[in-house]
Amino acid sequence: MSVLHQLFARKTSFRDDDDTHGPGLRRTLGPWGITALGIGAVIGTGIFVVTGTAAAEHAGPAVLISFILAAICSGFSALCYAEFATLIPISGSSYSYAYATLGEIVAWFIGWNMVLEYGISASAVATSWTGYFSSMLHDFFGIQLPAALTNAPLAFTDGHLVSTGALFNLPAVAIVLALTWLCYIGIRESSGLNAFMVVLKVGLILAIIVAGARYVDTSHWHPFIPESQGHDKYGWSGIFRGAAMVFFAYIGFEATSTAAQECKNPQRDLPFGIIVSLVLCTLLYLGMAAVMTGLVPYSVLDTADPVITAIRGHSELNWLRPLVEVGALIGLSSVILVMIIAQPRIFMIMARDGMLPKVFAKVHPRYRTPHINTLITGFGIAALAAIFPLDLLADLTSMGTLIAFTAVCAGVLILRYTQPDLPRTFRVPWAFVICIAGVLSCLFLLAQMNWFNWALMGIWTVIGLGIYFGFGYRHSLLRRPAATSEQP
Repeated sequence: MSVLHQLFARKTSFRDDDDTHGPGLRRTLGPWGITALGIGAVIGTGIFVVTGTAAAEHAGPAVLISFILAAICSGFSALCYAEFATLIPISGSSYSYAYATLGEIVAWFIGWNMVLEYGISASAVATSWTGYFSSMLHDFFGIQLPAALTNAPLAFTDGHLVSTGALFNLPAVAIVLALTWLCYIGIRESSGLNAFMVVLKVGLILAIIVAGARYVDTSHWHPFIPESQGHDKYGWSGIFRGAAMVFFAYIGFEATSTAAQECKNPQRDLPFGIIVSLVLCTLLYLGMAAVMTGLVPYSVLDTADPVITAIRGHSELNWLRPLVEVGALIGLSSVILVMIIAQPRIFMIMARDGMLPKVFAKVHPRYRTPHINTLITGFGIAALAAIFPLDLLADLTSMGTLIAFTAVCAGVLILRYTQPDLPRTFRVPWAFVICIAGVLSCLFLLAQMNWFNWALMGIWTVIGLGIYFGFGYRHSLLRRPAATSEQP
């Protein structure tokens, strides 16, 4: 077999093989538990932080169009994820889907980008959590944390990382480590807390939208699309750049597929959870974006806590401030929680394929969680959140997600032609149109990223390829004669 054929060998046997690796994961999640995971991962920084930055720096009031464009792109991908989830109901998500359709080297690339996606997204959300936590401490208890312990020591300015003089982001580290412990002890405990947080934060967001709508000044929406100032600032170029930025807000629905082996009925529950969570979250995003840009001029929303900024200009809404702070903390915490649930399971599936050392495949005999992976993930996320700023982390997360979505959309179409007779309990309607539109929309949003983000993505890819050729290629189960594989 040539090296090229080995690199693009496809895995054709997918099964829940917990029993061959010791203790298995617990199947405790139903359709609404999966939906809660999706909402828990989606509703967070997108509403409470990124909306303000995208409006102030790129799209103005037309950030609503940015959200719609990002939702359409995500919708194409969500349908493709739903079909794959019925075909390959294991925890590998887009990594496993790429392995079945595009080959091993592409699967590794996607899996490596999912590490970037989940790890960095949780770090980005943790940095946002600090802003609202500091605000709550000040408002409720009169405590002002020192700036040296609430800011990243690095900032992203004019395409360069510069020192801020801060030590590290202490609250971000604390919340990540606390939630890591919860994920370590069990999916039932962590998913139960997530469902509770989802109910609370959705209720609080609805209260903010309903109360704030009464004080919306429609003059703040004119012009709806501000005149372009160049460099992706306003105009249609700003809307497209805003869509690429707020795409970060939609990545959570994908995290539901990483819990496939903890679903009671993954073929039924995963498509339901993926699609329902995306639809509900899109409606909440649009409502919140409309209220925020209607309460104050969009140009003032580029703050660490833009929802607080929006209501601060209306004394009649001061009673909402504690609700916003509590809702933001709950919402952001649930996002971090779901990301810490998702990433260790990607490590686990990659290790079971021989792409990572066997230690990553271990499941705790008592808690039935990938405990070693959870600790690695938690400490890694805490380290990133301690050092790096939100804007850099958010853009890198969007890039990793868009790459994964592109592969999944292409994979569905490939599998329709290569294995048309496979049983599919959910099928993408008008697959040729939807899949092609998904690929093109993801590539279009990727094109909006700046050169610095592409440079960092290049470095990340080189590191990943070094690990693959240094370990994964030589230890992959597809290198073994007994493995079931297919060459293109």
